[in-house]
Amino acid sequence: QVQLVESGGGLVQPGGSLRLSCVGSGIIFSRYIMDWYRQAPGNQRELVATITPGGFTNYVDSVKGRFTISRGNANNTVYLQMNSLKPEDTAVYYCKLRFELGTIRKDYWGQGTQVTVSS
Repeated sequence: QVQLVESGGGLVQPGGSLRLSCVGSGIIFSRYIMDWYRQAPGNQRELVATITPGGFTNYVDSVKGRFTISRGNANNTVYLQMNSLKPEDTAVYYCKLRFELGTIRKDYWGQGTQVTVSS
């Protein structure tokens, strides 16, 4: 059974940093595209960052230069380093694994971790 568990969220002041982790079981992360999403109250879920098996990364414009997605393949983990945090970064952050095998497509999600940026 595939499980993704996020951690590392919390309350931080503007300008501060947090590192989110997404640990997986039941599947090998390094073989698949991994995403971080976020959802603020009243908003749609937004794709924040993506990393491919080859290490290519992509970010939404609002976090470029501040957030970094990376993999810890030895421990089946994906990270999101968030620096220079702003109040508008406040949201629940989710990791997602894009499973693809032939014609089979399935997304696996974690339960989310709350990030609150406030003074």
